[in-house]
Amino acid sequence: MGNKDIKPLRWIASSQRDLQNMPEAVQDTFGFALHLAQIGEKHGNAKPLKGFGSAGVLEVVEDSGGGAYRAVYTVRFVDAVYVLHCFQKKSHHGISTPKPEIDLLMKRLKIAEALAKGA
Repeated sequence: MGNKDIKPLRWIASSQRDLQNMPEAVQDTFGFALHLAQIGEKHGNAKPLKGFGSAGVLEVVEDSGGGAYRAVYTVRFVDAVYVLHCFQKKSHHGISTPKPEIDLLMKRLKIAEALAKGA
């Protein structure tokens, strides 16, 4: 696959800054997962995020230094890979994504959709 086949990354809101504030090992994993998404492949740790139907919204989970970190992105749009949210999961109860994070993701997915339509 040539360079021209690599989709650009588009960062929504604070997602890039949030990723840059994570531990280096987490940044490496998420960076590699995003690169794979850009070339049309899927990281072994990437799974469809529940509650988004077939919207092409994927989540990569990485545990590091006692914390669980998540990166959520969408491959739903042809023009780019949109990074919706990078965050540390604070709760240790259950594996589900907390509702405030889901609400934020819904908002950011709408932003990505608007950007993709305008692209």
